[in-house]
Amino acid sequence: MESTFVALASLFGFLGVALGAFGAHRLSAYFSDKPRLEANFRTGVQYHLVHAVALLGIAWASGRYSSGLIVAAGCLFALGIVLFSGSLYLLSLTGQRRLGAITPLGGLAWLVGWLCLAAGALQG
Repeated sequence: MESTFVALASLFGFLGVALGAFGAHRLSAYFSDKPRLEANFRTGVQYHLVHAVALLGIAWASGRYSSGLIVAAGCLFALGIVLFSGSLYLLSLTGQRRLGAITPLGGLAWLVGWLCLAAGALQG
């Protein structure tokens, strides 16, 4: 699983940087009169990149600890990126407020993922 999580971290890291640059350079005119949507987009990028790096920690932990909770944590981190950040990107670009209902599910995935990581490490 180590290589899988390193590959996921790399892919998510690439996408996070690309989306951050896209938002800063290509969407600046779009966001000029929509500061709240721009803030949502930036929040999505920030949490996206933090959890891409966290996936590298999951890769390391999956090689060190034998708990299935570590694998669950990695899957939950990836799911959180898609749900939390993905919904904020779509909300920012479409203005569809109902997409904000998905965002907390991504946050919940991250919270449970962090707990799984802690429990898996304690299990050894």
